[in-house]
Amino acid sequence: MDELHTFLFEGQPVRGLLVRLARGWPAMLSRREPDDAHPPAVRNLLGEMTAAAVLMHANLRYGGTLILQVHGDGPVKLAVVEVNADLSYRATAKVMGEVADDATLESMINAHGRGRCAMTLDPADAAGGQQPYQGVVDLRVGGSETSATSMAQVLEHYMRQSEQLATCFMLAADDTGAAGLLVQRLPVEGEGNLLGVVDADEAFNRAAHLVGTVTRDELLRVDVPVVMRRLFWQEDLRLFEVRHPAFACRCSRERVRSMLRSLGFAEVQSVLEERGDVEISCDFCGVRYRFDAVDIGEMFAHPIDQPPGSSAIN
Repeated sequence: MDELHTFLFEGQPVRGLLVRLARGWPAMLSRREPDDAHPPAVRNLLGEMTAAAVLMHANLRYGGTLILQVHGDGPVKLAVVEVNADLSYRATAKVMGEVADDATLESMINAHGRGRCAMTLDPADAAGGQQPYQGVVDLRVGGSETSATSMAQVLEHYMRQSEQLATCFMLAADDTGAAGLLVQRLPVEGEGNLLGVVDADEAFNRAAHLVGTVTRDELLRVDVPVVMRRLFWQEDLRLFEVRHPAFACRCSRERVRSMLRSLGFAEVQSVLEERGDVEISCDFCGVRYRFDAVDIGEMFAHPIDQPPGSSAIN
C-alpha cells in the first residue's frame, strides 16, 4: 500500500516525511502498452519526481494541485507530475530521441545547460481569485555552474532558492515502486523557545546526515518502521497519522469523447477515413481509447452534442 509518514524531531526545528509508493506507481506503469512505455531511465526519473512531489505537497498542506516539472534540451523534453490535495498523483514525460538505460539526469534534461525545474501551485478554487504560483530554477548545484546529477540535488537547490528553507531529499525509484525521504529545517521564528541550548543548524545537519545514510534498496523495499528505527533510533520523534497517497488519472472515455466532439465532425471523420478508427492515448496513464465508425456516428448524431460550426451525419 502507498503510505506517507510525517514526523517531527521533538525540541528541534526539524520536520520529516517519508513516502513509499509500492502499489500505485507499478499500477500506473502497467497501464501503458509495451510500445508506449517510457525508457527505464525516464521511468525512474518520473518515479523519483512523483515521490518528491507527494512529499512537497504533504509538507505544504496545500488545498490545490502541485505540479512539478522539469524541461530542457535533452531527449526528455518534459517530465511532469501532478499531485492533488488528497495526495492522488499522476505523471508523464515527453521523450524525443534515444535514452540509454543508464542515462544521467544531465544527458536526459540538461545536455546543453538549458534545463529548468518548475513547481506550480494551482488553486482548487480559481474562481475565488487566488492565482497560481510558480517558482523556477535551473538545474545547477547550489550557486555553481555544475549541473545537478540527481533530482534530489535539483529539489534541494529549488528549496534554497525559492523557499529559503534548508531541505534534504533522498529519492529512489524502479519498476516495483518509488520512495522518498525529506527532512527540512523549520523557519526560525520562535525557535529559541524550542531549542534552548541546541543549535538550529546543527540539529538540521545531524538529521540530514542520518538521512544520507539510507540506501536506495532500504528506501524502496525495507518496511518503513524498520527504516525509521535504523535511521533515527537515537532521536525523539513525534509521529503523525499515516496518510495514503494513490495513483489516480482523471482521463475517461467520456472526457475523450467530449474532446473529439469539440474538434468537429469534419476533422474526426477525416481521421476515421484515413485510419479506420480514431485512437487517443492518455499522456499520463497510457490508456488508449478507440472509437470506430459506429462510435463516431453516435457521437455526432444529435445536434445538441455538436460544437458550433460542425456538421451532423445525415
